[in-house]
Amino acid sequence: MARPQTRYARNGEVHLAYQVVGNGPVDLVYVPGFINNLDLQWEHEGYAHLLSRLASFSRLILFDKRGTGLSDPVTEAPTLEQRMDDVRAIMDAVGSERAFLVGASEGGAMTALFAATYPERTRGLVLYGAYPSFAAYVSGPEKTEQFLADIEAGWGTGMMLERFDPVHQFDPDLRAWWSRHERLGASPRMAQQLVRMNASIDIRPILPAIRVPTLVLHRAGDTWIGHEAGPFLEAHIPAARLVTVPGDAHPIWMGDVAPVADEIEAFVTGQRPSAPLTVDRVLATVLVAEIADPERGAAALGDAVWCARLDRWRAEANAVLAAKSGVRPGASLLSDGTLLASFDGPARAVRCAVALREAAQRLLDRGLRCGLHVGEVAAAPLGEAGANAGLALHVARRVAALAAPGEVLVSGTVRDLVAGSGLRFREREARLPLGPEAGGVRLPLLAFAADDAAALGPPVTGAPVPTAPPGDALPAGLAELSPREREVLRLMARGLSNPAIAASLGVSENTVKRQAANVLLKLGAPSRTAAAALAIRAGLA
Repeated sequence: MARPQTRYARNGEVHLAYQVVGNGPVDLVYVPGFINNLDLQWEHEGYAHLLSRLASFSRLILFDKRGTGLSDPVTEAPTLEQRMDDVRAIMDAVGSERAFLVGASEGGAMTALFAATYPERTRGLVLYGAYPSFAAYVSGPEKTEQFLADIEAGWGTGMMLERFDPVHQFDPDLRAWWSRHERLGASPRMAQQLVRMNASIDIRPILPAIRVPTLVLHRAGDTWIGHEAGPFLEAHIPAARLVTVPGDAHPIWMGDVAPVADEIEAFVTGQRPSAPLTVDRVLATVLVAEIADPERGAAALGDAVWCARLDRWRAEANAVLAAKSGVRPGASLLSDGTLLASFDGPARAVRCAVALREAAQRLLDRGLRCGLHVGEVAAAPLGEAGANAGLALHVARRVAALAAPGEVLVSGTVRDLVAGSGLRFREREARLPLGPEAGGVRLPLLAFAADDAAALGPPVTGAPVPTAPPGDALPAGLAELSPREREVLRLMARGLSNPAIAASLGVSENTVKRQAANVLLKLGAPSRTAAAALAIRAGLA
């Protein structure tokens, strides 16, 4: 997700930094804990993932509290009343009449006070890792003084990790980020003032006055908040429900954020999110490039010279792959010089095969037999153990075996998916028979027909582009697709992966996964390949 724009709202003389993310049907105000920085939070993977999840079902409103992050510094720690009023000012600035509030840790107290004071503007309240009394459930006077002394001695070095997430306190990358989090979140003096202010928090008297639906979230092994805090909040807020989620880190963005986000989504939307789709197969174009008659090269040059040339070939092949876009991870070069690679688009794979063919001829003085086929492959990279056993790879190997030296031979599936790309092919009379496990069809084979560079550039001529049925009538199934689903299908037919489709449409990858699943369901298609072929025949690609 692109980093959102930071704007400023004003409450009296104080400027409050805020961001708005997402366009969901309900507003959700997230109030962070001790310190925060709106820009830095997006640089932490867990934090960014949590915020992206929340923004997927809401209009998410984020802000830095006064005295912290990008908001104005203040000379003294603000009161709970001032901070509560800052929430109101932010909501007014973004035009939010009513919102769900998520208060994390220290942010719980001010959101609880807001909900009790402004129930007409509060649709619901989420208290994560919150406490009704700092002294009773977090830290007594002696521990608080030690915390203040530690801030004086080590603020800006990641010193809070040992309290908030001791399990990961020695992770160098996390500690480096946390050190910046401290320095950019607040000055040492402001951090100490905030600790003193937090130490005086006790909202137990106002809990019965909270009359809005309330979700209390608590991690089972929270290292900072006493485990009795959650049950106390549930018992004393009339409409509260406690949910304990697994984990031991205190910050809401640390550890496994999925259970936290799931519970918040269910509370806000009334619907529990569906289980995430496990993707173990993806659509890809598989390239197998074999050196033609390698034994003749070795016999003519001798083993030492031939092996040296193979080393140069491997280096050049890796360089070609690195320079091409759309290459999936895990391309591998076998000991005999055979190359296995997969691509997220067929046109890219063909162009790469032509470049590899030219490199092999130049370095080895041997032709390269290139075979390409589009099909579903293991989501694991080709080079990983067990990932080579896919049917698409076996078909590509058979296609390569039928190619003449120096020929780029593709299956009919590849031809169908590069319509309009400018790539030209000659269809062979011979066809490749496939077994029943691959549909039992006779697969058309086509040789790349242009040897000039212009054929690899902008579209010139190509395979005939199918047209839509007369009268613009769409085949059954396609007519049921929404405009966005039709656009996803069009990009699928162009060979784009889910991440590429998400980037093209400006939506999340999870959204694309859901829409792609809807497309397959509505079309009754068994795979992305089948759906893409249907789109091409209908002229949607």
